[in-house]
Amino acid sequence: MEVEAAGLISNGLKLVGAGLAAIGMVGAGVGVGRIWASYIEAIGRNPASKEEIGAFIWIGFAVTEAIALFALIMAFIILAS
Repeated sequence: MEVEAAGLISNGLKLVGAGLAAIGMVGAGVGVGRIWASYIEAIGRNPASKEEIGAFIWIGFAVTEAIALFALIMAFIILAS
């Protein structure tokens, strides 16, 4: 009986840990939205700078998405262990 209860608690804590790890994806979603909003605003203010800041936008987008992928992978690792 005690062994079953310990297993249930362990599985429940895994789910909680995976959920907390997945919260990082919310922050990445907000970050991506802010990046593109800033890009659109910058182009609206100075359309001639589109080529200059285009590379920086893609780098910022890639780094932000990488953080989301790390959070997702951590959630899956927690669930698989």
